[in-house]
Amino acid sequence: MLRGRVAEARRRVKKRLVGAFVEEYTPREVAVSFSVGVFITALPTLGAGLLIILALGFLFERLSKIAMLASVIPLNPVVKWGFYAASFSLGTLLLGPVLGVSFEGVSLSAGPHILARLWLGNLILATISAAVAYVVGLRLVLEFRERIRRDEVPVIDVPPELTAEE
Repeated sequence: MLRGRVAEARRRVKKRLVGAFVEEYTPREVAVSFSVGVFITALPTLGAGLLIILALGFLFERLSKIAMLASVIPLNPVVKWGFYAASFSLGTLLLGPVLGVSFEGVSLSAGPHILARLWLGNLILATISAAVAYVVGLRLVLEFRERIRRDEVPVIDVPPELTAEE
């Protein structure tokens, strides 16, 4: 019974992800949507990123909700801690170390200085990640659609305009 529900859920997720590649959005719109999702997911939003992604998906009809939600996968909670550490390291490299902070003790007065380094590094890494996500997302969508045109990918309900010769 549980296996059946899991299999059904996987089938629905797969169908929706495939749909993100062949739905009414252009390849650039899907890539931008994925890129926006990666940028938001990379920010230290304390869990509000998913809500922001959903809100943007409903506010802007040209953003693919599925592509934005798929962006959560690469920056899952396990990976985000490493991303935050890299962000803080980059911020510290650019702004210098926080005076009076060591592994033995940190005072609350150092909080704003620590957060400034985290946010600066995070904004830089999130921007780079979003740019890479756009390029990778665009290439994946274009390749996937080309494979559909060549009939190499069995997909249900492929829009006729994608299979027509151009």
